[in-house]
Amino acid sequence: MQAKQIAELLNEPACTHNTKSKSGCARPKPGATAGGCSFDGAQIALLPIADVAHIVHGPIACAGSSWDNRGTRSSGPTLYKIGMTTDLTEQDVIMGRGEKRLFHAIKQAIDSQSPAAVFVYNTCVPALTGDDVESICKAAAERWGTPVVPVDCAGFYGTKNLGNRIAGESMFKFVIGTREPDPVPPEAQRPGINVHDVNLIGEYNIAGEFWHVLPLFDELGLRVLGSLSGDARFHEVQTMHRAEVSMVVCAKALLNVARKLETQYKVPFFEGSFYGVTDTSHAFREFARIIGDESLTARTEAMIVREEAKIDAALEPWRQRLKGKRVLLNTGGVKSWSVVSALQDLGMIVVATGTSKSTEEDKARIRELMGEDAKMLSDGSPKALLGVFKEYNADILIAGGRNMYVALKARIPFLDINQEREFGYEGYTGMLELARQLALTLQSPVWESVRKPAPWQQARSI
Repeated sequence: MQAKQIAELLNEPACTHNTKSKSGCARPKPGATAGGCSFDGAQIALLPIADVAHIVHGPIACAGSSWDNRGTRSSGPTLYKIGMTTDLTEQDVIMGRGEKRLFHAIKQAIDSQSPAAVFVYNTCVPALTGDDVESICKAAAERWGTPVVPVDCAGFYGTKNLGNRIAGESMFKFVIGTREPDPVPPEAQRPGINVHDVNLIGEYNIAGEFWHVLPLFDELGLRVLGSLSGDARFHEVQTMHRAEVSMVVCAKALLNVARKLETQYKVPFFEGSFYGVTDTSHAFREFARIIGDESLTARTEAMIVREEAKIDAALEPWRQRLKGKRVLLNTGGVKSWSVVSALQDLGMIVVATGTSKSTEEDKARIRELMGEDAKMLSDGSPKALLGVFKEYNADILIAGGRNMYVALKARIPFLDINQEREFGYEGYTGMLELARQLALTLQSPVWESVRKPAPWQQARSI
């Protein structure tokens, strides 16, 4: 990938802060990939496309560092869970055999798995040796009649967030717009209800949580034409250009896809979230508002009234147990504000939230929810987190898996909110699961015992 293309991805025109200054997004620093490299970001953005063969072109360690590290779930194919790599060695580099190995790897994937498509992820070693991955993919596609998509995401290009955008750029260049949508099947048609096609961008179906929301889409007559990329299929991604509106869930990851759909195909987009009662209702209202169908608007309002009444009654016992509890939230991106909203719906107090991977728009939403004096953490080190936890007298730390052992060693309640978790929190019913997990974590009897002095620390009675 050329330096000019990387600069364009960093200076995303749809980011509001890029209209305020010439600085754009933060530049990647050499070696500063503690949060993941570009390859890592590109692969986790596309792995949930379940019927695709994902081949990592590079040493086997690259495949091991990123395979299956997002807890996404599929309602059908499981091909995405098969790790594939060209396994380049020193001899391949010295003898210049990288392109040949890639060509044969694509053939083997097609012959053995019959995938809907093959995605090839370029990594640091073949990028440095100059393998022409795009030409190999084109030749393989012509030879075997299966789409082969190059994703030029060498790790040294930059951070994981840059890799997310590179993945989106590859989808827009090689996949989106290459197929027309199927007609609405007869069983999905209902008298008096027009079916509207919508996109979800940056929604990954972690722990199957989008399935909490999907029945409501079906009820309203909203067909998810394409999801990039939770529980997605290749043919769905191909048709995303025909949607009437896109909802961007994680703006910093794939905002470039939403913007290009808007500029080239006139598909408007908005940023939304399905975490929490308030934000879920707001998301459905935005779909109805932008589509402009009066019948859809009426159905949406009726559905929201019904679902909010049901969930408010179901959450009341949990609110009594959680009200007033103080939370330190250390995450980033859309969750830096969307989870704040969900916790406030439960009557909890968010004392501080992390802003790594958050855009200026995300920070503005945090201030809107928590006030202008909101404590935003850019330093997620253990020392900083524990200092804030103690300073603000927090009751629980909600963060990603990498902070779990910090919390365990400090003997404080911890709940995983990031991509490795096993529980889904989206939608109205997802709020019940979130409340249940918070209560189980905060009120576990283990805290009383682990906070007592150990037997060998107690003074011996004489």
